[in-house]
This record gives sequence, structure tokens and C-alpha cells, in this order.
Amino acid sequence: MRHQYHFSKKSSNRKTGPIPTTTTSAESCPPSCPLIDNGCYAEMSFQGMHWRKVTARKRGGSLTALCSQVAALPTGQLWRHNVSGDLPGKGNKINRTALRELTIANTGRDGFTYTHYPMTLQHNRVAVTLANQDGFTINLSANSPAHADTLADLDIAPVVTLLPIDQLENTETPAGRAIVICPAVTHDNVSCATCKLCQSNKRDRPIVGFPAHGSKARATQEVVETFLAA
Repeated sequence: MRHQYHFSKKSSNRKTGPIPTTTTSAESCPPSCPLIDNGCYAEMSFQGMHWRKVTARKRGGSLTALCSQVAALPTGQLWRHNVSGDLPGKGNKINRTALRELTIANTGRDGFTYTHYPMTLQHNRVAVTLANQDGFTINLSANSPAHADTLADLDIAPVVTLLPIDQLENTETPAGRAIVICPAVTHDNVSCATCKLCQSNKRDRPIVGFPAHGSKARATQEVVETFLAA
């Protein structure tokens, strides 16, 4: 099944800020992601309703249409891919051809996103490495600080991680890497539009931490605790 993509010219979300954003149909999410139906914030509230309509093909369009919209953005425009959804792919394998199309469309723009695709596959590691090298920032999403160390050790992309609900101060991974709590979480006057930390694709950038939040925060917390205990 081909994915469905929805493009918004201007987000109304406070934490994101007024930048372009996209949503990709739910089958793009790799089955290995532990948050599927288990605390994923993207399934909640108005964004969740929107995501379900995109997944049902009631909103949005093709990858070709999305790439045209991205390529039409002004030079240097910050935009976030996938408020909900993940990279193009099937099962746990990224579609490198489709990702390449999106990366080319982003040329000259400052796109960024996150992925839960498993980096245990060499195929996926190569896909993410090439996209970051060509200016489309893909953050590897970890499920705990220890998992963040595992992903950072690959040295292919910047890393973000889930954190316990009550972790609201900067901290470190077990290996001593700095974790900076998402500034949009701790400051009301900061958004993705003003922060831009997740858009930096420097692999030695601090890991960005996202405390479990939303109406399903307890389920997310349980995912973090599972990985902490591993």
C-alpha cells in the first residue's frame, strides 16, 4: 500500500510553532515501534483525529504531491516531517527510493523528522545516513537513555529519546552523553520554529529528551520503564 501524505502550510500547535508540517498514514510506522497503540502521542486529540483521516485516505495525497509542496517552500524554510507517521517503508524496512525523493525535494530547505525504524538493519542505517548527509535531518528515536546510547554509538544521525514523566531537568545517558530536555516542554515561549535543535544533524549534538506526556503518558512511561529495566 502506498502511503498517504498531508501537508500543512502553517502549524497551529504551540510547541511546533507556525511552520509547515506533514502527516503520513499510519501504515508507515514500523511494527517494531513499541508505542503503536501503546502511548503514542500522535494518536491523541485533534492530531489523532487528523491522522486517522489521512490514513483513511480522506485527506492528503501522494508522495509526488508532497515533494512538489516541499520543493515549493522558500529557501531555508524550517519544516517538520511527520507530526504523525514515520518514513516511507514497509514493515521494518525503509523505502530508500521514496526517502531519496523526499530528500531531494528538501534541498535548500531545513526539513527534519524522527524515525522509530530499527537501525539493526544495515539497509535502514544507510538510508538514514544518506538523508542526513544530504541535508534532510532524521533523528533516531530512542525509547530510553540507554537505548539512546546504543543509537548514538552507530554514529550515523542525531538522537532523541523518551524520558520518564517527571524528568524535567537536563540529564545524561548511562554513557555520559548530555540529554537536553526539549526546550518547548520547559519554556512556554519556545517552539520548534524558534529552537531548531532537532533540525541540527550534527551527530555530536546533545540528545534531545522528551518526557512522557499527553493523555496516554502512563502507557508511554511503561515503555520507558521496560527499556530502563532491560
